[in-house]
Amino acid sequence: MYDGGKIIIGLIIGLGLLLSPFFYNAGKAAKAPDPELTQKAKEAKVCVAPTTYMRESHFTLLDEWRHTVVRDGERYYTSDDGKKYYKGLQTTCLDCHSNYSKFCELCHNYVDVDPYCWDCHILPEEKK
Repeated sequence: MYDGGKIIIGLIIGLGLLLSPFFYNAGKAAKAPDPELTQKAKEAKVCVAPTTYMRESHFTLLDEWRHTVVRDGERYYTSDDGKKYYKGLQTTCLDCHSNYSKFCELCHNYVDVDPYCWDCHILPEEKK
C-alpha cells in the first residue's frame, strides 16, 4: 500500500475530529430546568394528566386536542380521574400556567424547540 502511513494518520485525525464533541462534553449535560408553578397551579395540585406524562408528552395531548376540536367539534376532555376540562391552550392550560417565561419558555429553550402554538394563539401576558 502506497503512502499507508499518511492514510493511517489521516484516518486517526479524521476519527479524532469526528469524536471530539463527545470528548469535549464528556457526559456533562446541562441540568434540566425546574419550571416554576404559579400560585394557582400549586393550589390546584392536579393537572389534566399526570405530571410525568405532561412533562414528556404535553405536545401530543395538545395536538390531539387541536385535531378533535377542529375536525370533530369535541370541546371537552375527560381526565383519568373523571374530571372534565375544556380543550383549550389559552383557557385551560394557560389559566394555571400563565408565567410563560418561567414555565413554557424555560423548558422549550432547554430542549431547543420552537413550538408553533403562538402562530395562532396570543402569547400570554405574564401574571405573578
